[in-house]
Amino acid sequence: MKAKSFLVTFLSLVLTTGVLYAIGHMFTIPFFMFHHEFTHDSNGFTLSSGSFVPLLIGLIVSFFAEKIYVYKYRQKMG
Repeated sequence: MKAKSFLVTFLSLVLTTGVLYAIGHMFTIPFFMFHHEFTHDSNGFTLSSGSFVPLLIGLIVSFFAEKIYVYKYRQKMG
């Protein structure tokens, strides 16, 4: 059960995050787009990244997907 629970959680995280980033790039929604910039010069370096909102939404979805999976598994077993 632990392997299946992990698989459900991980796949829901990856699929949700991937779909939201794809939607962001397809429709040019900055809220759902990820940009990564790295600049290195003599003064130091600059690192800039984009939106992590799809990742946070993916974590929330995967949390609830695991809870639903565990609940249905327990109902099935007992």
